[in-house]
Amino acid sequence: MQGDAVVIGAGIMGSSIALELARAGRRVVVVDKARAVGHGSTSSSSAVMRFNFSTWSGVATAWESKFHWEHWADHLGADSANPAAYVRSGLAFLDVDIAPRSLYLPLFDSVGVPYEEWDAERLTKEIPGVDAGRYWPPKRLEDPRFWDDAPGHLGAVYTPDAGYVSDPQLAAANLAEAATVHGATFLLGKAVVEIVRRSGRAAGVVLDDGTRIDCGIVVNAAGPWSGQLNAMAGAGTDFAVSLRPLRQEVHHLAAPAAGVPRAPHVTVADLDLGIYLRAEAGGGLLVGGTEPECEPLHWIDDPEDVDFHVASDLFNAQVTRAARRFSQVSVPNRPSGVVGVYDVSEDWIPIYDKTDVPGFYVAIGTSGNQFKNAPLVGQFMAAIIDFCEQGGDHDTEPVTYTGKYSGHQIDLGAYSRLRRATERTTGTVMG
Repeated sequence: MQGDAVVIGAGIMGSSIALELARAGRRVVVVDKARAVGHGSTSSSSAVMRFNFSTWSGVATAWESKFHWEHWADHLGADSANPAAYVRSGLAFLDVDIAPRSLYLPLFDSVGVPYEEWDAERLTKEIPGVDAGRYWPPKRLEDPRFWDDAPGHLGAVYTPDAGYVSDPQLAAANLAEAATVHGATFLLGKAVVEIVRRSGRAAGVVLDDGTRIDCGIVVNAAGPWSGQLNAMAGAGTDFAVSLRPLRQEVHHLAAPAAGVPRAPHVTVADLDLGIYLRAEAGGGLLVGGTEPECEPLHWIDDPEDVDFHVASDLFNAQVTRAARRFSQVSVPNRPSGVVGVYDVSEDWIPIYDKTDVPGFYVAIGTSGNQFKNAPLVGQFMAAIIDFCEQGGDHDTEPVTYTGKYSGHQIDLGAYSRLRRATERTTGTVMG
């Protein structure tokens, strides 16, 4: 079997990359060990669209991506009977010491992200039922200080254009469907067992059923399996940023009974208590964590060796934090939610780049915070691949991407494997 490019991974990233490579006229084959598109990390994403990042490139990428979600049919370029929807909920980013307004408001001003600054009085007015207490730092439930009175109050920065994608797995399927219109082939339920190299260059892959696919380009978009794929290709020795799989949970609260106040429809990022919340279709609520220091992180060595049952202790911790912030939230007796595995870089910024193996490219380290940027990731990777395959050196002359809607020029060197991790980020999924 032959193609111009093989994309490993049929999640939201791999499907987006496949669409853009196929649009460019390349014969694309997508391989995934799962039996359906978007059944890996994508399916456990909260799919929140926010703009609070620690770097200009992070804010600019998210802002440009927002327009693509709002014009999803135009982005796909193909009719879909069931397109994913972008829900504009607005987002309140509660004040917190590790991500002060001074960190990101100048970036908002530079990029052009509209926002409102709320004090505690405005916060409680705009979001009924919210407790504006400042509880930093987050504490474990068994810590006797967990229930201490708040020593102060906090406000928030509200971004009205933020929101979420209604169905993350459906969004990946939309991209895959559009890619097939342009000739891409998806081989599902197939695992890559070998990266073929010829004269030092990536030249194809071998699958677990013995199928060999010859090609000139291989793209690693395998999420938490990305490290294994890099090792298989002999790539990654020059990476300055490390990556590691991380087990994560997103918890679900059912819609309350009739007559009971509902949690807010505004998405809330609450690093002060170590959680985020967003509404879900039907009146439910999703609650996730922001990696507070008081909660141990579940790093794993093998993505295959993960318990996908929701842990009651973590569920209780996150939902109790949500109940501390919102009087409408109650903690149910039975935990409910989804378990996923993130591919996390040490600075929580992804790597979209070439590698030291010619023809082998990576879109990895997406860390649970890059779903929102998927429409652009495909275009980023297509631009990097085109430039490098034509003899350009992305390491010394980084590719620049110009946003279709915002007009911003984004230096893709910001996502280089050669960058040095800095302390400029929050050190959490918030970036």
